[in-house]
Amino acid sequence: MTDSYEYVQHPRAAERVHHGAPTVRKAADAMAGSRVARFNRRVGLGITTSVGTMWCAYVFVLITLVSLPAALSSGQPIIIISWIAQTFLQLVLLPVIIVGQNIQAAAADARSAATYADAGAILEEAKNIQTHLKSQDAAIGVLLDKTLALEKAVAARP
Repeated sequence: MTDSYEYVQHPRAAERVHHGAPTVRKAADAMAGSRVARFNRRVGLGITTSVGTMWCAYVFVLITLVSLPAALSSGQPIIIISWIAQTFLQLVLLPVIIVGQNIQAAAADARSAATYADAGAILEEAKNIQTHLKSQDAAIGVLLDKTLALEKAVAARP
């Protein structure tokens, strides 16, 4: 029996080994652009990194408390509500939201790495299956050759 199947690895398998798991940092690093664009990204990342901490949120709470007595002493509901909405919520929630986004990005990177590892394991399993199938094809080929030989022997009897 002739071998009818030969395993050829898909080009994406080698590509995934070369690139590794996708992450948020790799996506940011892959962004092309001019020197100004790269500088702007670095500045933006630096500000986001420094503002996106709970320590920054605590500092912002203290800053907002400076204007709280003036808002309360006005006795006007619109001033108090304005202080809550425009001063406290906006200033304090900014770093808290960034902290949450950083946690979500880290979780996304972890999921990506796990999916990448799972895909690698599945690829190796598929290679093992191909090897197993090749050995079964060889065994079936031997059985077919024997069957054909027996059929010829039976057909040749008078």
